[in-house]
Amino acid sequence: MGRLGVDLYPLQQGVGLADVETFGKHLGGSAANVSVAAARHGRRTALISRTGQDPFGDYLRAELGRYGVDAARVHPVAGPPTPVTFCEVFPPDDFPIWFYRPPGTPDLRIRTEELDLDEVRAAGLLWVTGTGLSAEPSAAAHLAALTARDRSGITVLDLDYRPGLWPSPQAAGPALRAALAGATVAVGNLDECEAAVGERDPDAAADALLATGIELAVVKQGPAGVLARTATERVVVAPHPVRVVNGLGAGDAFGGALCHGLLAGWPLERTLRFANAAGAFVAGRLFCAPDMPTTPQVEDMMEHAHTPEAAPHA
Repeated sequence: MGRLGVDLYPLQQGVGLADVETFGKHLGGSAANVSVAAARHGRRTALISRTGQDPFGDYLRAELGRYGVDAARVHPVAGPPTPVTFCEVFPPDDFPIWFYRPPGTPDLRIRTEELDLDEVRAAGLLWVTGTGLSAEPSAAAHLAALTARDRSGITVLDLDYRPGLWPSPQAAGPALRAALAGATVAVGNLDECEAAVGERDPDAAADALLATGIELAVVKQGPAGVLARTATERVVVAPHPVRVVNGLGAGDAFGGALCHGLLAGWPLERTLRFANAAGAFVAGRLFCAPDMPTTPQVEDMMEHAHTPEAAPHA
């Protein structure tokens, strides 16, 4: 449930947007990318979101279907156009993002009264993102979905803190903490954890997240790997080695793989290693949604752990 838009990726690496001549057009937005990533692992997946009444909205609904994601809950709304996002690609570690999201952007116009809360409640897993809490009526709809689930099943809050998408940094913390009260799993990097619970030391952040009542805290530590904590278990998994082409989308591939492992009931360490490898797979490629891996591709990467040559999109 949440962010959906069009990604416009430069087809020239190491070149700033001022000098880029050609772009690739793809489905984008964190929630949408996670839904695609989960579908690639054979999960029955649907997205709740909105687009503008424009050709880009038509394109996104068609793309979701092509990726095996049910788009029946992705409706066009009058007003601002479907948002677009540009990025710059400077491997190995510089990938600036430029969001073109006008006030009232469509995916922030999901309304509570439009939700089928019985369906939301019955889902094996619900994934929501922090961006969806940044404006009304979307924030109220997200909280209604979390309340309807009442911490049943697997309910994941991807903290997804993007400072430029909030009215102020001070607005994010209370909104994220309100959503944590309805989640069973929280996922975020150190900056996102700091925005949500005021801690960026990994274990302190995990402690603070668990103190909100969630069952699993997943803290991404960049080069230090991923820390996961429950009330009784602590797991740290090192990054999967990869020659980075574009770091954007790796977190969403991680998220879709995490969904797969949680739904499968795998042990925590196995789930994290699988999710790490899925993220590394996408980091070694240029695009996001088109390059989300299948389960056999992730398993092959785990079996042959080495630093691969940069690969074209799959």
